Amino acid sequence: MKKQNKKQEMSRRKFISLAGGAAASLAAMSAIGMPVDWALNNPEIDVDSLNTDKIKTDVLVIGSGMAGLFAAVKAHDAGAKVVMVSKGRLGASGQTPFAKGIFAFDPEKEDLSLDEFVAKVSRSALGTNNKAYTKQMAQHSLARVNELKEWGFFNSSLYNKSFSKPIEERNIPVQERITITHLIKENGSVVGAAGFSIDTQKVLFYEAKSVILCTGAGGFKPNGFPICDLTHDGTIMAYNIGAKVTGKEWNDGHPGKSENAAACYDGWGDMFEQKPSTTGVEIRHDLGVDMNYVAYKNGSPLKMGPPGSGQQTDVSGGPYTPEEFTRQNATPPGGKEGGRPPREGKGGPPKGGKGDGAPPGMGGSIVGGSSAGMAIHKSEGLVPINDQCESTIPGLYAAGDALGSYMAGAIYTQIGSSLAGSAVQGAVAGEAAASYSKKINTVTISISKLKEIEAEILAPLKLEAGYSPAWVTQTLQGIMIPNFIIYIKKENLLKAALAYVEELRDHHIPMLRAANMHELRLAHETKNMIVSAEMKLKASIMRTESRCSHYRLDYPEVDTENWEVWLNIFKGEDNTMQFEKQPFNTWATT
Repeated sequence: MKKQNKKQEMSRRKFISLAGGAAASLAAMSAIGMPVDWALNNPEIDVDSLNTDKIKTDVLVIGSGMAGLFAAVKAHDAGAKVVMVSKGRLGASGQTPFAKGIFAFDPEKEDLSLDEFVAKVSRSALGTNNKAYTKQMAQHSLARVNELKEWGFFNSSLYNKSFSKPIEERNIPVQERITITHLIKENGSVVGAAGFSIDTQKVLFYEAKSVILCTGAGGFKPNGFPICDLTHDGTIMAYNIGAKVTGKEWNDGHPGKSENAAACYDGWGDMFEQKPSTTGVEIRHDLGVDMNYVAYKNGSPLKMGPPGSGQQTDVSGGPYTPEEFTRQNATPPGGKEGGRPPREGKGGPPKGGKGDGAPPGMGGSIVGGSSAGMAIHKSEGLVPINDQCESTIPGLYAAGDALGSYMAGAIYTQIGSSLAGSAVQGAVAGEAAASYSKKINTVTISISKLKEIEAEILAPLKLEAGYSPAWVTQTLQGIMIPNFIIYIKKENLLKAALAYVEELRDHHIPMLRAANMHELRLAHETKNMIVSAEMKLKASIMRTESRCSHYRLDYPEVDTENWEVWLNIFKGEDNTMQFEKQPFNTWATT
C-alpha cells in the first residue's frame, strides 16, 4: 500500500500540476465560447463554514431495514442507549421494502426437523453454508415473525408505519438521510463512526461503545433492480479499519425485463405493491448464474419460466445443480402463476408473471445484469468470529446482508430466509452489542482523529477540478457489468477488468469531486464500489473452481480437494489487499 499511497500522492501532485495547466487551456476554451463546466468543480456550499455535531451512545445502529429494526429494538430492550442512523428512511430504503416473503420455521407444521432442514440446506449449498447460522435463522424465525405481526407488518405493503411502532414506543432516536463514511477505531476497538447529513449539511461524529452494521449488501448501481442505494458502504468501511470480509466471488443473478430494462418499478413494481406473507420449508438451488450462462451461449433476451424449471437451458455445460434439486419444467408451488407460496393464505403468491409461471419482475423476455455487483444474500460481508454476529474488530457487529454469515450458503436455498435471517441476526447482534457495551466504561475519540476524518470526508468538496462521481460510476459499470466479466468468468478477462479497476482506484478515487452534499454522497459511494470491484475480481481469479453462484469457464468443476473453504479478504500491514482461506464450518480468527 505504500506504493499505492505514493501513487495516490503522485496522482494528486500530478493533478495539481495538470489543473494549473488546464486552467489556462480552459480559459482559452472559454474565451472562444466553448463550455468548460464539465471539468471544473463549482462548490455550491461554503465548505469551511460547515458545522459539526458529536453524538454519544452505547450502541450505534447503522441502517434501518429489517436487520436494523431488530438490532435497535433488542439492544434497547437489553438495557443499552441506542441511536439509529440511516442513509434513507426507516423501513423504506435498501432491499427491505422489496422483500415480501419471510420464512417462519414452525416445528409443529413442518415435515422436516430442525436438523434435517439444516442438512438439506447444506446439500443444496454444496457445503458453503455456515450450519450455525442456518440453524439459528430457522430456530428463531417464528418468534421474529410473531413480533412483526404485533407491529402490523403484514397489514401493509409499506413498512414505515409498522417499523415505527416499536421504535417510537421505545423512544429510540432515528436520524435519516445520514451518510456514514467512516468507522472509527482506536486502541484496537471500534469507538464510533462519522459521516454527514445531506439535509442539515453538518459533519457528524458518533462516539459509541459498540456499532452494528445493518448496511445491506451492494452492487454497482445496475439498472432494473432496487439496490441503487446499496454500495457496499459497511463492508468497505469495516475493511478500512482492519476487519475481515468475505463472499466477494459469489453472484446474485436476478434478471430484469427486457422492455424498459432500466425502469426498476416497471420490472418489479408488482413486488413492491404486495403485502408481505410467510413461507414454509421449501429448499431449492436457485442460481441465476445459469440463465447468464444460457445467454452467454445462445444470446439474449431469454424467456423466463419458474425458478429452476430448466426452461431454455438446453445447452451443454454450465453451472452444476445437484440432482436432488433439479426441477425440469415443474409446476411451481403456489399455483399455476408461480411465485412464492404464502403459508397462511394471506396475500397470495406474488403476481406479475402474467400467467407464464414466472415470479414477479421476470415475466416475458428478460435481460441479465439487473443485480450486478451483489452476492447471494448473507454470503457477502463482515466475517463473523462466532454465532453472535461479532466481527474481527472488538465492538463491531453486523447483521443481515452486511454480515458474511453464509446462512444460506453461496446459493439461494430457502425462499423467504433472506428477510427472516435479517430479522433474526439483527436481534442477535442487538443483544450481543448491548452486552458488550456494558463492559466498556466510556469512549472518547481523539481530536487529531476527528480532524483527520473530517478532512477525508470533505476532500471531494475542496477539489478545484476532478472527475464527476457519476461519470466514474458509469465507467465502472462498463467494466464490471458485462456478463462475460462478473457472471461467466475466465482468467484473462478478469485480469483485464482488474487492470481498469486498479486504474480507477489509484488515479480516479483521489480526484473524485463534489459540488454539494448529494454529490459528496455519490463520491464516497463510488469509492466504495471501486474497492468492492477490486475485491470481487481478485476473489474470482483466486477461486479456481466453479461452485454454486461462482462459475469459471476455465475451471468448470467443483474442486472438493482445494476449495472446501470460504475466501476472506483483509488489509495487510502494508495496506495491500490480502486473502486467506477459511475451511467451511470453522470460525475465523481475529
